[in-house]
Order: sequence, then C-alpha cells, then structure tokens
Amino acid sequence: MVVRRLLKALGGYSGNFMAALYLWPIASIVLTLPILAYLYHRDGRLKFGSIVSTYLAVLYLVGLGCFTLYPLPSGSSGLGITYGIPWQLNPLAPLSDIARLGFAAIPQILFNVIFFVPLGFIAGRMLRLRLVPSLLLGFAVSLLIEVAQGSGLFGIYPFAYRTADVDDLIYNTSGALLGWLGARLLNKILPSGALAEEGEITHTPGFVRRSVAFWLDMLLVGLISIVAEGLLQLGVWALTNLLDSGAFADPSSVSEISQWITAVAQMLSSWIGVAAFVLVEVIMPWFHEGSTPGGGFVRMSFETHERTAGKRFIFYVVRVVVLMLSWLYIPIAWPILIIFWLFSHKMPYDLI
Repeated sequence: MVVRRLLKALGGYSGNFMAALYLWPIASIVLTLPILAYLYHRDGRLKFGSIVSTYLAVLYLVGLGCFTLYPLPSGSSGLGITYGIPWQLNPLAPLSDIARLGFAAIPQILFNVIFFVPLGFIAGRMLRLRLVPSLLLGFAVSLLIEVAQGSGLFGIYPFAYRTADVDDLIYNTSGALLGWLGARLLNKILPSGALAEEGEITHTPGFVRRSVAFWLDMLLVGLISIVAEGLLQLGVWALTNLLDSGAFADPSSVSEISQWITAVAQMLSSWIGVAAFVLVEVIMPWFHEGSTPGGGFVRMSFETHERTAGKRFIFYVVRVVVLMLSWLYIPIAWPILIIFWLFSHKMPYDLI
C-alpha cells in the first residue's frame, strides 16, 4: 500500500522530470569545464566511468531543483502572486499528520528521504567526503531549497508558492545519511580507485587536459585583468579628486595634469590583459617547471621534456605566440590545432 502510494506520488512529478531532462544538456555544457578540471585534479586522468557518473550527478542536481521549485507561478493572481503559504516550523507536525491521515502521510515522508539519498551517495562515493561534511552538505542543500520555497524563490515572487517545512530538513538530511552509508558500504565492496599521488604531474598531457588547463588559465587572466583595471580606475579617481581639491597642484595646471593621468591610465589599461597573460603563461610556469596555475590544478606540465636554456626560451616564445593566436582567432586557430594534434599527437611548440 505504501509503495503504491509512493509510486502514485512520483507519477505526479512527470512534468518536473521532463523539465530536468530539457535543462540537463544546458547545465552539462555550462559545467563541462569545471567537471573536467575537477576530474583531472582528483584522479590525475580522465576515466570514462567518472565522466558518466559525474554527468548523471549533474542530471540529479538539475532534477533536485526542478522537483522542489518547479512549476513556477504564472498569471496575475493566485498562489505565489497574490497570496502565499506560511512556513511550517513545528518539528512535531508529522505526528499529527500520521495520527490524522494514517499511512497516507507516509509516502510524502519517504519521498523526502529517498530524494536526498543520491546526494549522500555522491558525497561519499564521488566527492569522497567523510560523514560530517556529507551531512552538512545534505543539510545545506536542503536549507537552500526550503529558503527558496519559503521566500518566493528568493524574492522573485511576492509570496511563497511552496511550503517551507522544517521537517523536510530532517528528512532530507536523513536521506543524505542513508546515501553516505550506502556509498561507504559500496566502497568496501568495490573501491572506486586510489587517488592520484599528491603533487604527481604528467609531462605528457593529452589535448583535452591541455585545453582545460588553458581555459582555466584564461579565467585567471580575466580575473587578474578585472581586479587590476578596477584598482587602476580607483587610483585615477582618487588622483583626480585630489587635483580638483587644489591641495597638491596649481589650479592653472590641474587640467593638464588630469589629461596626463588619463592618458597614462589608458595606456596602462590597454596592456593589463597582456601583462596578466604573460604572468600566467610565461613567468609562473617558467619557475614551476612548465606548470601554469591551470596546469597545476589538472596535474600537468606543458614542458614535455628537458631543454637547454636557449631552446627553452625559444620554446616559451613560440608557445606564447601559438596561444595568443588561438585566443585571438578561436574559430580558425582551434580547428588547425586539433588537426595538427590528430596527426602528430603534439602541439606545434612541442617540436622544439
């Protein structure tokens, strides 16, 4: 009876499941880079089973959002638009529900427990977290969902359109516990594989790993550029205000000095990106045996073999030219690099 009611309850979520399937490819595309970076960092290589299980985990997380927050309110009146649902903050409320409804109240409780079992399994099996961090993860995700439900999706809607229930925190965290225990049992029966040794770096990286490292480096270059540009503009603003106050310059020369400051700032601004690129792709790997920040994260060095000082310098120059061209002319450069790799299993600068 309980199983039948549970299956019937699950049947009412077919629309949520279809929404998750529609969103899964989009989420997968967005998360591909961090997923590949994480797998290389964790395992030191790219395993097919890890890829499949990770993208199934993405489907689960998308489904978690769709099942708990979808469908969204629509129209000009009704639930979530002109009225809402109050929070349920009584942890003993299920006892009165069971007393009033009997077994009819059980399926919803089981559903809330079962729905978080995969999260606990992911924490224990894939992320290899211990018990307490796994429980905290389950609790945090559940709390985030409940707050989203109780706040009209963080204020997007004027009223709550679903019930924020304190008991769901208990059920969800219990489900995460069961999932973690299941992962622990499976790890004893079928170990998921040893972690790559700490600090182990490969000097023969494949094209995918090189690409992941490069895009991670470009994200870092972008972050450095944004911070440096912000600091530069802040400095210009401060100097301009000091000049306008007349405290440090003759009023007759303020305009000339301001123009000079603006010109210098524009020149520096145009070179910030280049300087950040050289820092990440030349200076840092030169002193770390060919490992850029992104390369270090995915456990690789682009220096495939030792070179004399002169050849190493030429190697770095050619590599920077190739990378800059690949960044500036992505639609043309990347297909050429892929074709070159397919025939030689090397990058052009590896031939030096």
